[in-house]
Amino acid sequence: MGERSMSMFRRFVKDDSGATAIEYGLIAALVSVAIIAALGFLGDNLSATFNEVSEQLSTATGGGGAP
Repeated sequence: MGERSMSMFRRFVKDDSGATAIEYGLIAALVSVAIIAALGFLGDNLSATFNEVSEQLSTATGGGGAP
């Protein structure tokens, strides 16, 4: 390799301008996955809670729906 090739290779190795954007993209992707997982878990629990409250209200009012 010539001196010019080595110089270009050194600049390429030292250049990390694109690395920051990739890192931010990976962080955003991980945060998105965590949010989706949390919403999936909470959604199931929240649905079960509302169903339980609905059943208890229905029992307390004599099982009737809207008139």
